[in-house]
Amino acid sequence: MARRICLAACAVLLAGCTVGPNYKRPAVNVPATFRAPVPLPANEAASLADLKWFDVFKDDKLQDLIRKALVANYDLRDAVAHEEAARASLGITRSNQFPQFAASGGVEINRLSRDGATPIPPSFLANQNRTFGMAMLDLLSFEIDIWGRLRRATEAARANLLSADETRKAVIITLVSDVATAYLTMRELDYSLEISQRTLKSREESLDLTKSRKQGGVATRLDLRQAQELVYTAAETIPTLQNQIGQTENQITLLLGQNPGGVERGQSLTEQSLPEVPPGLPSALLERRPDVRASEASLIAANAEIGVAKAAYFPEVSLSGFLGGQSTQLTSLFSGPNSAWSLVPQVTQPIFTAGRLKSGVRLAQAQRDSALVEYQKAIQTAFTDVSNALIAHQRVRESREQQEALVVALRDRVDLAYARYRGGVDTQLNALDADRDLFSAELDLASIRLQEQLTVVQLYKALGGGWQ
Repeated sequence: MARRICLAACAVLLAGCTVGPNYKRPAVNVPATFRAPVPLPANEAASLADLKWFDVFKDDKLQDLIRKALVANYDLRDAVAHEEAARASLGITRSNQFPQFAASGGVEINRLSRDGATPIPPSFLANQNRTFGMAMLDLLSFEIDIWGRLRRATEAARANLLSADETRKAVIITLVSDVATAYLTMRELDYSLEISQRTLKSREESLDLTKSRKQGGVATRLDLRQAQELVYTAAETIPTLQNQIGQTENQITLLLGQNPGGVERGQSLTEQSLPEVPPGLPSALLERRPDVRASEASLIAANAEIGVAKAAYFPEVSLSGFLGGQSTQLTSLFSGPNSAWSLVPQVTQPIFTAGRLKSGVRLAQAQRDSALVEYQKAIQTAFTDVSNALIAHQRVRESREQQEALVVALRDRVDLAYARYRGGVDTQLNALDADRDLFSAELDLASIRLQEQLTVVQLYKALGGGWQ
């Protein structure tokens, strides 16, 4: 009975003894609501991040660009390669937990010399040729994982694979938002170019009118120069915008893994419609954002490495040996009398390492502490990103509404100023000032509209949506 109890205890020891701390998720102080200028309902379950990216971006051309980027983007392909490398590394690390076998064999043929240094009796002369064969199944050095060193190493490798997978998802989120941002920026530049071209045409007509009035003696030379100034100002913005449009197109094609070239357009800036969906529960952010999950996986890996370092203090038990046959007759190689085997247990116990093992444990603990700090920082960064996007979205919307009202007022002012100027009631200077203010306000409105749309993209990215 005592022997059975002893064997059972040894079996439990071999199967379940794992040194080092088991991972426990650190406590996280999650806010009740996201910080925003307008209070948001804390019990709102719906979230913008729950939508697929093609439900957020309705422009068909933008969807085509995102699909192409998800296939050929260099950063995403590199992330996939890193994930495959982590998967292969896990396979290598995990294989160390199992016995490794190799087959070996050989045939040795010798001919004994009749006049060699050792005289051969006449009875052996008939068998001068000697053949010796062997076939073995070798047990390579196999470590019995008593203290869980190999299991902890496998745990760390599995966590590293999870981190690589979550990093790939984070790259997808970033890629979707980058393509959308670049595309919407391009459409804003296109819209600004239309404003500039329309303004230039209007100012050229005003310049023609001023030339006619000067020839008639109604307008002065100063009126002519002021009208020319407005024409040149509008004309100057056109090549600048065209330059920015070309560079933005090149940025998009780079995201798509393509050579520089043109980009097909879809909906205009004013036709873009992005959804208005609440951000959802703050607690769900920790489970949704891939960068937070990747950071936690790195923390799990660092925690497991402590067990690997601590296991180095304990004896390492390994086995090696072989099983096979040896014979001078290949036909009887595997017969009973010719069988051969060997089993070599080996125990290695560190005695003096000059502090190397202790320093190894301290290093692993310091790396775990560093990973914990990075995990906590990733969480705080996530909530900050969401809050910044919410604040920007609400404040930029308010700014856009005021800017739209300003543009309406300036258009009316321009119509009135030019009517008074043509009627001889007012000077041209007031009309030109109104035209200049309107042009600047229209360009600002286009920029604000873009910023409002980009805040939705930023919120979608901050919430961890889009990778599905």
